[in-house]
Amino acid sequence: MNRHAISAIYRFEMARAFRTLLQSIVSPVISTSLYFVVFGSAIGSRIESIDGVSYGAFIVPGLIMLSLLTQSISNASFGIYFPKFTGTVYELLSAPVSYWEIVIGYVGAAATKSIMLGLIILATAGLFVPLRIEHPLWMLGFLVLTAVTFSLFGFIIGIWADGFEKLQLVPLLIVTPLTFLGGSFYSIDMLPPFWRTVTLFNPVVYLVSGFRWSFYGRADVGIGVSVFMTLVFLAICLALIAWIFRTGYKLKN
Repeated sequence: MNRHAISAIYRFEMARAFRTLLQSIVSPVISTSLYFVVFGSAIGSRIESIDGVSYGAFIVPGLIMLSLLTQSISNASFGIYFPKFTGTVYELLSAPVSYWEIVIGYVGAAATKSIMLGLIILATAGLFVPLRIEHPLWMLGFLVLTAVTFSLFGFIIGIWADGFEKLQLVPLLIVTPLTFLGGSFYSIDMLPPFWRTVTLFNPVVYLVSGFRWSFYGRADVGIGVSVFMTLVFLAICLALIAWIFRTGYKLKN
């Protein structure tokens, strides 16, 4: 494995994030803080608790997951799309670097940035609501697994996209609505039976539920099911990336 190549890609992407610190870190943290103010104060004053957890604390895992998903996709998709846009991707493809080393460099940097953002938001949430984390190792595990999985998904979107507007198409029109409807701000047990069954077809439900379990020991679906569904999506993303590099889809033409 060419560790120098992976390190070069990784450091370049991380340096770009720190050059755009206001957009990469500060803006998502401020946006999430506004959610705490609006939902935690306005709605939280009308909802005392859910499963014994105050509403303000209940929505913390969902808000972290919302930022984690969108930022992982955006970071990874832009990271690989920009070399395509400028034409420097061909220099990268012709270099003595394997495809998987390219993926590790870009996805590793995107996941690192998302994990940093998630931890910052978690620390910020502690300023607004009382938090407890019953399973800290599981929490970190879910954080890393989700960041890596959706960074891989974002990498695929960056290769598929042929314009800047397509980079935002999936995060804004698909991932964000699925996150809002995936139990981020409520427990799906509060829904009527029919809509609860429909909600179980939303893959984000399993991410939010598993992440919330690591905080409060309560989940809408079993923790084993949450982990399994996340690993299935990870495997699908890896298979798609392998197919993309094997066929050269939108890379060699």
